[in-house]
Amino acid sequence: MKTVQTFFLLTFNLGLFLSPGNSFGQCCAGGGGCTIVGKAAQGVLQERQFELSSNFQFINTDVFYKEDMRAAYSDRTFDGFTSSYQYFKIGYGLTKDFTFSVETGYYFQKKEIGLDENPLTTYSARGFGDLLIFPKYNIVNHLSDTHHDEIALGLGYKIPLGSYNDSTGNVEPFSGEIFYVTNPTAVQLSSGAQDIVFHTLLSRRFINSQFSLFVTSYYIHKGYNPNGEKLGDYFSLALFASKTLFNQLGVGAQIRYEQLQRMRINESVFLYGRPSNYYPEATGYKKVFITPQISLTRGRFSVYASYDLPIYQYLNTSPYYTQAASDVQATIGLSYRFIIQPKFDATGELNYQCPMHPEVMDSRPITCPKCGMLLLKKE
Repeated sequence: MKTVQTFFLLTFNLGLFLSPGNSFGQCCAGGGGCTIVGKAAQGVLQERQFELSSNFQFINTDVFYKEDMRAAYSDRTFDGFTSSYQYFKIGYGLTKDFTFSVETGYYFQKKEIGLDENPLTTYSARGFGDLLIFPKYNIVNHLSDTHHDEIALGLGYKIPLGSYNDSTGNVEPFSGEIFYVTNPTAVQLSSGAQDIVFHTLLSRRFINSQFSLFVTSYYIHKGYNPNGEKLGDYFSLALFASKTLFNQLGVGAQIRYEQLQRMRINESVFLYGRPSNYYPEATGYKKVFITPQISLTRGRFSVYASYDLPIYQYLNTSPYYTQAASDVQATIGLSYRFIIQPKFDATGELNYQCPMHPEVMDSRPITCPKCGMLLLKKE
């Protein structure tokens, strides 16, 4: 039935490529891993570098699975799910190795369409999702004449902002009284819990060939919300490769594995509380995606787009409940970076070099005129 969704998106991609997609730590039918965290690769910013990034993520599905097989039309639990999400990020490089960012997002629509388009079982919501405080630190940042190596670690903290227990009122046809039904978890704007995000990045950029390889991983440890519900912990591992063409056009692809555990419910919810509209046995999954991506960089600006192609899906189900699978997941975004009061080299020597164009050097950490990347200090 419902799956937990992010990257935010993705997928950030936390900045420069997708991002990428889902109201962080959110249970969401047809979704990927974590929208607000994203799904692509980016290390820390440069010292005094400022980044403004936003992307639009669209998700839609009417595909249902039983384990690793597509379910028959008659076995669907509802008709479909759609989501339109705008992701925002503000990041700043406090030092050359430490970046601090704040991220959030707004849902223009989260909608679960009831079985046979029944309006009584169709639920929708709109509003802000969660807030993520996300510092990252480079433990390796080495630039040589042939390549640029980077290893970064991140530890994020999610603060729930959106609603997690919204209800929909329906009129009882005989008495005329209004009765309220808690919206499905997939349509809530937040999980209502405080989560911890662990992130690692390993990258190598080959300067002469303008080719880059990245390995990224995310682990999201979910907390319990006031309803006694714990959405399953999330893990992803991705390999990403990209090539720069004509000094400005970036093309690449990512292969990503995602795993989501089942929901856990505090037993006292069933005894004393009013649980949400959920089916815990039909949550959690294992998925593999291939994600082609493209970007264009002009000076301080980058525009980017990506599309998730699911190549394998195993969704936890039961004899009575199927689960919505991933189908259409697309992201398009814009990133803007600039330096605030750059530090200049008092000696006037050309100690700064572009990691993609080694012939571009300067005495200041300026932006490369060919690719828009910030010049790094030579070691």
